[in-house]
Amino acid sequence: MRVIGGMGGGVAIGWDMGAALQLGAALGLSPLTIAELLPPIEAVMVRKTNEEIEQSNG
Repeated sequence: MRVIGGMGGGVAIGWDMGAALQLGAALGLSPLTIAELLPPIEAVMVRKTNEEIEQSNG
């Protein structure tokens, strides 16, 4: 995960795509399938992660 940190906390900005591609390959997925599906999934995961960070920082 890529995170930007500051005085007020941190924010997730994305996931490690190299690791995601390797994980997909280990699961038997083609790189084309991973490249097609991963960006929209990443956007939702980052948004939800940031919502949880905000809630825990109160």
